[in-house]
Amino acid sequence: MATSLVSGPSEHLRPGNELGDSVIRVGVIGFGYWGPNIVRNFHGQDHSTVVAVCDKSPKSLQRVKNSFPGIHCTSECQELLTSPDIDLIAVVTPVWTHYELAKAALENGKHVFVEKPFTTNAAQAEELIELAERKHLKIMVDHTFLFTGAVKRIREFVDDGTLGKLYYYDSTRVNLGLFQHDVNVVWDLAPHDLSIMDYLIAEKPEAIVATGQGHLNGLANIAFLTLYYPNNVIGHINVNWLSPVKVRTTLIGGEKKMLVWNDIEVDEKIKLYDKGVQMAGNTEGVYQMLVSYRAGDMWAPKVEQVEALKLEASYFVDCILNNKTPFNDGHAGLRIVRMLEAADASLKLKGKIIQL
Repeated sequence: MATSLVSGPSEHLRPGNELGDSVIRVGVIGFGYWGPNIVRNFHGQDHSTVVAVCDKSPKSLQRVKNSFPGIHCTSECQELLTSPDIDLIAVVTPVWTHYELAKAALENGKHVFVEKPFTTNAAQAEELIELAERKHLKIMVDHTFLFTGAVKRIREFVDDGTLGKLYYYDSTRVNLGLFQHDVNVVWDLAPHDLSIMDYLIAEKPEAIVATGQGHLNGLANIAFLTLYYPNNVIGHINVNWLSPVKVRTTLIGGEKKMLVWNDIEVDEKIKLYDKGVQMAGNTEGVYQMLVSYRAGDMWAPKVEQVEALKLEASYFVDCILNNKTPFNDGHAGLRIVRMLEAADASLKLKGKIIQL
């Protein structure tokens, strides 16, 4: 029999409850690099509280006790997975553990918040989606960047036509480390940009090409991904664990305007340029086509300065309490995993184009 992790009466919640004074009780599995941020943001919400944290490391559990003395600590994840006092399990562990932990959580009637990438392959993701739908439970994949002020503002510029027809998305996401032992640099860093592209670009990619190389532990530590979309839209991502500097810069080109997003910049993260190129032909054919350049003003729009993870946690809690489907749900996670699998296949074949 599962033991209670909290004192007082249990308020186990089901989907569809009115918000009211309801509180979602969260169990977090994994308190390593990202886990403390997950605990802090779910624990600090009006309608959610973290009641238990699981980690295999005694040092990590001591950190929990020091920072959150009221939270139950354990090294046994089954305590959280089977507890009647927990409504939501946050899986913040290495990707190879995501499937088993998320599946056990869903089988025990828990909603699931899963660190990116969702799973190690598409078949696992499909199974988890089917299980959640059958049990009327919610899945959210932690694509945190979708909740940043910058990405939300860029989405506005796409939706309202400010950029015009999209031409390209070109991202550089490089730094020195952190080297992973279970996944390559594509699975570690590319999900950020793949999820952003999935969110911003209406069409879905038709094919992907990936090249890269590993220099230290047999896993690729530098890679270049190219995604081909309908209507001549192209996406490019450079990811690298061996860069001497940290760069987080994205260029987005449109027919009407162009945009530069520098995520490291403190004040002016987004700069919108009224620049472009137009082709004008005449009756004498393509050899007489004229290129005209437009160079107007640069504008740095205001970007919301709120912690993205705080918004994401609040959004998921609201989706659970009011029975809404998150836009970064299991299906979104599945689309990213399929792209990652295709990138891996292309890497192994040294840049062979892989159809999606």
